[in-house]
Amino acid sequence: MKTRKGSACKAALAAVAITGGLFAGSASAQLAGHNVILVHGFQQEDLSNPPANLQEVKNAGEDYWRTFWLSRSDARIDWGSDGRVEGGIAQQAYQQLQSISRQGLCNDYCIVVSHSTGDLVTRYLLENQARWLQNNGLQPLKILASIDFSGAGGGTELADLALSVAYNDSWYNWPLKQAVRAFTGINPEPGSLGVVNDLQTNAARNLAVSPNNIPRLRFVAGGSSYGGITKPFISGTDDGVVPTHSACGATTSRGIDSCSSSLSLAGKVSSQDGPSALYYNHYPILMNEGASHSGVLGSETGNTSVPVVNNRTLNGLQVDFASRTYNKRAWWQWWGSGDRYVEVPGSANTDMSTLVYNTLNN
Repeated sequence: MKTRKGSACKAALAAVAITGGLFAGSASAQLAGHNVILVHGFQQEDLSNPPANLQEVKNAGEDYWRTFWLSRSDARIDWGSDGRVEGGIAQQAYQQLQSISRQGLCNDYCIVVSHSTGDLVTRYLLENQARWLQNNGLQPLKILASIDFSGAGGGTELADLALSVAYNDSWYNWPLKQAVRAFTGINPEPGSLGVVNDLQTNAARNLAVSPNNIPRLRFVAGGSSYGGITKPFISGTDDGVVPTHSACGATTSRGIDSCSSSLSLAGKVSSQDGPSALYYNHYPILMNEGASHSGVLGSETGNTSVPVVNNRTLNGLQVDFASRTYNKRAWWQWWGSGDRYVEVPGSANTDMSTLVYNTLNN
């Protein structure tokens, strides 16, 4: 999730054609030689002020990616968070998928970049887009891979809490209500939560889960959001919005500490409570203990990234992050070589999106 800004200037964009808005970057905006399609995450403003039409949805989608990915993309699939994945969101996406197909943007394969709930929306689209387009006499989109930042495809416990609070508005739920309000931006009531319904852990894990041959590359954060008030209500480690079990692509919603059983989010080589299994074709590529949920999209530096799945070619996309192993002693360790750590050298000097783009763009 990323709150949107600059709503006052959006009226000036109303004359822009929806199909024209598909082209978010320049003609040369590609990643590894392939056009990029962006799928944004949950926008809490859509719950308090639902968009009036698809153009408003697209204006908000453009703002969402402005920090980094907008200028490096060729199309977007924008959707309103006041809808449901299998309802209004699917209808909005279908209109945009048709335009992308007619333009032939993915004739030489596209790479999808998603964030947060965009991971769940992407999964639903990957399962259905071929059938939808073929039924309309159009070519299905050829997708090489999906790059998923802080992916919420496994849901989040904050959504479970939001539904619970919506149906039980008791005074003693005050701490829960503050966490839920930080997440949703509203005082939740039945029927007012839109896509948050689909983000409940059980609901998300039962939506479009058929295996496919499109690799999902996962980029996982572990920092804080909303001043940390949401963390106590999320299972295992998290980025303040999405639990690690979801971001890694774990097959269950059990709280875990890392995407790896032998490597912490900070890169320490040690035994960890990792996932018992991952969804088919899901690959946790990088973890970053300090990055926040929205910071992975280009706004934060100073956090070290840790390679998990590396030096592999996934569906033709080379994953080859630099890697360094070193030993570090804590201030109280007066003897021995200390603990072993793994990192992407220099990663603290840049943001995660820049690191991912520069590495995979080869």
